Amino acid sequence: MFVATCHLTLHLLGSQSLKDKRQVIKSLLPRLRNQFEVAAAEVGSQDLRQRAMLGLAYVSGTASHAEEVIQHALDYIEATRLDCEITEVHLEVVSIDSE
Repeated sequence: MFVATCHLTLHLLGSQSLKDKRQVIKSLLPRLRNQFEVAAAEVGSQDLRQRAMLGLAYVSGTASHAEEVIQHALDYIEATRLDCEITEVHLEVVSIDSE
């Protein structure tokens, strides 16, 4: 079993308040969960109006598939969320011994 984890930082270009930020994040996270079947959550910078730190995770039988799904989710963010810019990405795939 392989687990791909991704920690990413978003710069929210037009966010003028925490309410603006919440609208973007509350729209984005369910779409990532539904479309890519990843676990997704805001994991940091909750008190900053123009920065969001998100965590994504995906479990698969192969490392390449797990990484591919996370990469597709990142590509989706870049392609569809023009109000966000990905500024940092830390992607890691780990093998979990299931025996």
